[in-house]
Amino acid sequence: MTAAARLRGVTRRFGAVTALGEVDFELAPGEIHGLLGENGAGKTTLARILAGLLAPDAGGVEIGGRSVALRSAREARALGVAMVHQHFSLVPRFTGLENIALFNAGAWTGRGTEAPDYRALVRARARELKLEVELDAPVAGLGVGERQRIEVLKALMSETGVLLLDEPTAVLAPREVEGLFAVLRRVAEAGTGIVLVAHKLDEVLAVADRVTVLRRGRRVLTEEAGKVTAAGLAEAMVGEPVGRPGREHPPGRGPRGLEPEPVATLEGVTVRSGGTPLLRDVDLAVRPGEILGIAGVDGNGQRTLAAVLAGIRTPDKGTATLPREVGWIPQDRGEEGLVNDFTIIENVAFALHGKAAYRRGPWFDWAGVEETAGSLMREMDVRAESPETTAGTLSGGNQQRVVAGREFLRSAEMLVAESPTRGLDVKATVAVRARIAGLATTPSAGAREHQTTRRPPAAPKRPPGIVLISADLDEILELSHRIAVMVRGRLIPVPRDRHTRTAIGELMLGAQQGGGPR
Repeated sequence: MTAAARLRGVTRRFGAVTALGEVDFELAPGEIHGLLGENGAGKTTLARILAGLLAPDAGGVEIGGRSVALRSAREARALGVAMVHQHFSLVPRFTGLENIALFNAGAWTGRGTEAPDYRALVRARARELKLEVELDAPVAGLGVGERQRIEVLKALMSETGVLLLDEPTAVLAPREVEGLFAVLRRVAEAGTGIVLVAHKLDEVLAVADRVTVLRRGRRVLTEEAGKVTAAGLAEAMVGEPVGRPGREHPPGRGPRGLEPEPVATLEGVTVRSGGTPLLRDVDLAVRPGEILGIAGVDGNGQRTLAAVLAGIRTPDKGTATLPREVGWIPQDRGEEGLVNDFTIIENVAFALHGKAAYRRGPWFDWAGVEETAGSLMREMDVRAESPETTAGTLSGGNQQRVVAGREFLRSAEMLVAESPTRGLDVKATVAVRARIAGLATTPSAGAREHQTTRRPPAAPKRPPGIVLISADLDEILELSHRIAVMVRGRLIPVPRDRHTRTAIGELMLGAQQGGGPR
C-alpha cells in the first residue's frame, strides 16, 4: 500500500540543537497515528516538516508515494496536506465561514468575490462530518470547542490525504473530546491519514491505530496502539518509569476544625464587556492550604475570573479582596505569559523586580536574577542552552515550564493557575502537578529561596491558596480539595459526592446553572 506520507532519515537542526535526527516515519492512508514525546522531542518539528512549514536539513519527504521538496504550506496543501495548530490560526473578528474561505481557494470567484454556492458546500461538508459549527458569528465570541471544529472543517474543505493535529484536545471538555474523536474516525474511514500529536496518553490509546514515540529527536518506538500501555509509552518517552503526583494531606484547617481566614475573596463580582456579562454575581473564598479547582469549557468566564483574581481586571460590580502579590500562570503563554523577544532572564525578572532582595540601593540586581533564572531552569528542567536564550526560540512545552516556574516564585500568598500543564509532556505534567500540590501543604519562601547567598527571609505563617482553572478533569480531580464549575459566567459548586468525570462533565456543558461557592 502506498503511504499517505513518509519521512526517510529526516534531520532538522536549530543552531546547535538537533530537533530531529535521522527519523523515519510512515503514515498509512486511513489510519490515526499518535505521535508522542517529551517537550522538545521533535513532534511539532516533524509535523511542520510534513506541513511544508519547515524544510529538513537532510533526508527525504514523500506525500502519496511521491518524493517532494515542500517549500511552503501552500505547496503542501496543494498535495492534500493540512495542519490544525495547537494555537488556532483563526482571524478573531472574521466569522467561521470567512475563516474557512480564507484557507480554501474554491471559496472565491475569479473576481475575488465569494463563490455563490460555497456556503452550501460548507454546510454540506459539516453535515457529512457531523460537525456542529457556527458559521456567521465572529470566532472571537466562540468557545474553544467551536473554534476547534471550525479549524477541522477548514482543513477538510479541500481534498485532504494527510491531516496533522497538534494537541487538539488540550482545552476540550470530555464530551467535546469524544465528539472530536468521532469526527476523526469518520475522516480516517474515508481514507485520510491522520497524525495526532498529543500528550494525553489515555486519549491517544483510545483513538489511535498506531503510535510513534520520539525521544530527544530520535524515534524510539513505533507500535500498534493495542499492543502498548500508557505506562509503557510514558517510559519510552522519558527513558525511565514515570510516577504520578499524589496529595497526602487534606486542605489546611484552623484550630478546632474552623476554616482559616481566606487569602482572597470575591463578593457579588460582575464583569461586563460591551454590555455582555462575562461574570455574573460571583462569590468566592480562597483559603490558605487549599486547591480550589474550577472546571469549565473555555469561553464561560474562566479567563475573566482569573484576570480578576490576578488583579489585572477590575469588577464592574462587587468587591475583590486580594493579597498584595499573586502568582498567575495564564492560559495563553504566548500572548500573556512571555515576551518572546526577551531572554529567559528578562522574563523571570518580571516576577522579581519589586522584591527587596533583588535591589542594591537604586539598582536592580541582574546578577541575582540570572542566578535565580538558572535555578529555575534546573528545577523545571527547561531545555535551553542558557538563561540568555530568547523565549521565542523555546518549544511550547519549555515556554510553559518557564512561565510556571516564574509564577511559583511569587505565589507565597496565592497562585492562580490556568491550564498549568497545557502542552506539557507526561514527565513535566507530573512535576508541575506535584509542585502545585506541594505548595498547598508547605509555606513557600517565594523567589528568594533560590538565593542561597542572600539573607534568608522569614517564612510565611501559612501556605498559599491556589485556584486551579482547567478543562482537564483528570487534573481538577487529582489536585482539588473543592471543585466548582463555570457555566455562562456563573460559578456552580460541586458537592463532594459528585466529584466524578461524568457529573462535572455534565455541568461543564451547562446541565444546570446556579450560584457560586462560599
